[in-house]
Amino acid sequence: MNQTMNPPSVRVAPVEDIRSQFPALERVHNGNKVAYFDGPGGTQVPRSVTDAMVDYLYNRNANTDWAYPSSAETDAAIAYARLAFGDFLGASPDEIVFGANMTTLNFHLSRALGRNLKAGDEILITELDHHANVDPWKEVARDRGLCVKTVRMIPETGQLDWDHFGSLLTGRTRVVAVGAASNALGTVNDVRKAAEMAHGVGALIFVDAVHFAPHAVPDVQSLDCDFLACSAYKFNGPHIGLLYGRRELIASAAFPRLEPAHDTAPERAETGTLNHEGIVGAGAAIDFFASLADSGSTRRGRLLSTFEEVHTRSATLLSEMWRGLGAIDGVKLFGPSPDFPRTPTIAFTVNGIKSRRVAELLAERGVFVSHGDFYASTVLKRLGLEDEGLVRAGCAIYTSEDEVGRLVEGVASLMARRRA
Repeated sequence: MNQTMNPPSVRVAPVEDIRSQFPALERVHNGNKVAYFDGPGGTQVPRSVTDAMVDYLYNRNANTDWAYPSSAETDAAIAYARLAFGDFLGASPDEIVFGANMTTLNFHLSRALGRNLKAGDEILITELDHHANVDPWKEVARDRGLCVKTVRMIPETGQLDWDHFGSLLTGRTRVVAVGAASNALGTVNDVRKAAEMAHGVGALIFVDAVHFAPHAVPDVQSLDCDFLACSAYKFNGPHIGLLYGRRELIASAAFPRLEPAHDTAPERAETGTLNHEGIVGAGAAIDFFASLADSGSTRRGRLLSTFEEVHTRSATLLSEMWRGLGAIDGVKLFGPSPDFPRTPTIAFTVNGIKSRRVAELLAERGVFVSHGDFYASTVLKRLGLEDEGLVRAGCAIYTSEDEVGRLVEGVASLMARRRA
């Protein structure tokens, strides 16, 4: 997750100032302020995002492409959001596709690419991925007679087996689908390496950046990916997904579409009337991150400054969580240690207590964590935890050191209660 270092003169808002912009952090449960560690499944939203959505709905709500002011303002709002995400991803605005969520977008993309594939062509997926980057490719393979190959995960480290990855690539490989980061274990994959290997055999590469994007500014040029998808609600926006695709690939892919609809990039990859207020809110989420850096000549420059500081703060919180939870007898941690590339998301089990019950007991203390398989069910199978499930705690931009202490203390109390 290396990023360009901040210039010394750039200051990023302290966490206390950031927290003040999130009304949800005022919630009290059982007499305790709520500590949200469920960010990997969806983050809280700052006022600026909801304000932008309300303003759109109250003052500019219309459909697109018509010759009256609110319609033209809607067109401009969508164009602005494409520009914002172009800055976020290092892409052009006409390479930004909006949709309901990453899963829906990937089903749509896989069908489009599948129309140009032949029986016997191969698609490479991995055991480490969320099934939104697994099952769409399996579905198109069934429809088109394609071969799906799966890269192994190393259970002991939560990392991909890169030797196995390389051994599965052949001259028939047409698509490689890989996650930038594991939503279950926090593992960060070497996407650039995967892209080089894919392109080496003439394959396209699709990157699931849903869990990666909240923690680092993706750069589709340096990653050298052909497609990349993420979801705004994972980085303090509304429930909406977006897809980056190289302009020429969006223009040539056989997307299912209505005949009267736009046939130019990026609209040709979008279906029906979009969630305009969600698009507006997603663009506002990008501006929120950019606003946290007090200087910078471009929005992307400010984004890089913000995320560099967020990464530094998150690395400290991650180390505290890893050390604190790992010191509790009966707690087992999964995934790579903080010495390896990873996000500030920790998966663990508590001996003798199923993950759902752990989440229920922590919630009584106002500590909200997620539990189960997180749609990364193959990871759970490889770890032998299909029945027990994992507990997952992820740091977001508003997570504080005090909240990390409350999480560790809460888990320790569960074990102390069990031993009593």
